[in-house]
Amino acid sequence: MIDKKLLEVLVCPQSKAKLILVGEELFCFESKLAYPINDGIPILLVKEARDLTPEELAENS
Repeated sequence: MIDKKLLEVLVCPQSKAKLILVGEELFCFESKLAYPINDGIPILLVKEARDLTPEELAENS
């Protein structure tokens, strides 16, 4: 899916915090956003991200 080396250097464009791979998305717990991955390419645009639900925040933090 995503190269592990790439994942090590990717950060949230809003908070600059580390991103965590969860399923088919990259989660940022600091900004509470989930960024989509399309065909193995992370879409790191805040306007394309969705808000994490309280359940996602609780179970993955």
